[in-house]
Amino acid sequence: MSHFFISAAHKSSGKTTISLGLCAALKSRNLNVQPFKKGPDYIDPMWLGKAAGNDCHNLDFNTMDREEIQQLFYKYSNDKDISVIEGNKGLYDGLDLEGSNSNAALAKLISAPVILVIDARGMTRGIAPLILGYQAFDNDMQIAGVILNQLGGSRHESKLRAVIDHYTDVPVIGAVHHDPSLVIVERHLGLIPSNESPEAQQRINYVGKCIEQQVDLDALQVIANKAKPLNISNFDNSHTYKVSTPVRIGVARDSAFGFYYPGDLQAFVDAGAELVYFDTIKDAALPEVDGLFIGGGFPETQMDLLEKNISMRDSIRNAIENGLPAYAECGGLMYLTESLSWNGKRCEMVGAIKADTIMHPKPMGRGYVKLSETQNHPWPLVEIENAEADDIAAHEFHYSSLNLNDTVNYAYNVKRGTGIDGTHDGIVYKNLLGCYSHLRDVRNNHWVQRFLQFTEQCNK
Repeated sequence: MSHFFISAAHKSSGKTTISLGLCAALKSRNLNVQPFKKGPDYIDPMWLGKAAGNDCHNLDFNTMDREEIQQLFYKYSNDKDISVIEGNKGLYDGLDLEGSNSNAALAKLISAPVILVIDARGMTRGIAPLILGYQAFDNDMQIAGVILNQLGGSRHESKLRAVIDHYTDVPVIGAVHHDPSLVIVERHLGLIPSNESPEAQQRINYVGKCIEQQVDLDALQVIANKAKPLNISNFDNSHTYKVSTPVRIGVARDSAFGFYYPGDLQAFVDAGAELVYFDTIKDAALPEVDGLFIGGGFPETQMDLLEKNISMRDSIRNAIENGLPAYAECGGLMYLTESLSWNGKRCEMVGAIKADTIMHPKPMGRGYVKLSETQNHPWPLVEIENAEADDIAAHEFHYSSLNLNDTVNYAYNVKRGTGIDGTHDGIVYKNLLGCYSHLRDVRNNHWVQRFLQFTEQCNK
């Protein structure tokens, strides 16, 4: 289990670009590379997965327990040549005082040596106490190397290498010089998704070549090969649900919608369902399906094209009106409303949900969410009678809000987060559930099974 963890001293140090380049560079060595991303992210994993040639899986303390994280990591890394785990924020940053959900905690949990990315702009001798402090803060933390980023030139690099060599025992395994062309354009929630970038593969190839030239991949592989293997004695194989009848689930996947956890899609397949991908912009109508899943994305960037495809919008609206089981998250929820307004422009959307979507310059909801189900939920976590189900851990990232044009039933009470109105999330209309919160199919919330069971019930 050759693996390493890319973290940083602080957010926006360039670790995503470097992780992306490392995945591409290691793949170019004919290695089978497995990427992972800490936290509830979609966009970085899309880029990392494209660079590595394998789906990127999320390791998230919010939705997964520690044993489940270890098992998922082992499942996807055990048969690969090398695994790259990209952290989020800084190495010791986290939500609680003890750092139980920090990058450092995750690195220790999966026995991963840490490569610390340091944005070294304007730094010389001061880099030594920074590295020494990160080492001393947690004696159990294995900082196996540093990659210097945003260097001002060869002279700057030489000074930093001399300082680090003199004052610390941490090897410099890479020195990446400042290069504006390495930057992947960002949007309000981070990088532009790779499904929207027609030159994504060219960008990945370029970044990979730059990183290959400026990082000692041989030294990196030596560090990764020294990582301690995880001792996974048993897996939780209790979840073996299978559909009883053939089920086809339509999944919107195009330049507007692409935010899906690979594990969730795999859960559909493992249960025996057939995934039917369709394009909301190019296809004329919804394919023949028994259920519908529209994930997140940035429909506002494609709103003109979405509006122009009237036949698709009519097809989806009619299917929902006729009782098609459907689930939509965030961007999918926005698409199913009557209209979407952004930058002074308004475009017609599907119209299944009687609300108008308004984009804002600042986040309306961002971060971890805690939900409790109401009795309106169409496929509840537990059978409930006038009572709430167990709490569900989820997350939300949206710059939009809804102006409701009618009274609605909600599937969730929001205990933490924003949802639709600060108190509720999950609009229920006929057999549709649409919410801002992103669910994940994990041990404590096998939502895919419940949605498939609901779909089978509706189609009897």
